[in-house]
Amino acid sequence: MATIALVDDHTLLRNGLASLVKSLGHSILFEADNGKDLIRKLNDLNDFTLPEIILMDINMPEMNGYEATQWLKQHHPGVLVLALSMYDSETAILRMMKCGARGFILKDSKPAILKEAIDTMLSKGRYHSELVNDKIVEALINSQDENLAIKSLGQLTDKEALFLNLICTGCTYEEIAAQMGLSKRTVEKYRDGLFSRLNVKTRLELAMFAVRNGLVQL
Repeated sequence: MATIALVDDHTLLRNGLASLVKSLGHSILFEADNGKDLIRKLNDLNDFTLPEIILMDINMPEMNGYEATQWLKQHHPGVLVLALSMYDSETAILRMMKCGARGFILKDSKPAILKEAIDTMLSKGRYHSELVNDKIVEALINSQDENLAIKSLGQLTDKEALFLNLICTGCTYEEIAAQMGLSKRTVEKYRDGLFSRLNVKTRLELAMFAVRNGLVQL
């Protein structure tokens, strides 16, 4: 049996999760509404009464799951954080892992998944589900692809750099052309050239690539 703390700003969901955790044979040490509430309650405890695992929501007011997990990593590294989220986004998973979370599951996971996650974290100190493994591999592949794309991009001209910055705004191609002092057709040639060099197909993909890789100043 493990001692577990719950951190989630949705009271009804938290209550349901507490009942589920108890049905799995574990005890709930306390519940918290957000990261700040968690810190207050942990500060009232000594090192011998800390929870073994904290089930941590990500999106919360006052202090979110990223900030709270980072704080735990610095102040109570022995407490294991199992992140809970409604979304399986690559960004959320990787960011929580970097902040110190030892596992990640979706809130709509079946009880058997929660049981497996808790048991595995208690025995191995971490829980990497198939979802997390897939997202990590996906992130590595994307990173490698973008590194290759940056190499193939080469040195941007001043005009190309300006075009990329304007692409990340709400300007139309006509407005971009006016600001650059070029014809719309010339601007479209810049666009098509970058599409080809970076192997992207849409303005959104081009803008996201530029932002992720620090090619623009927002």
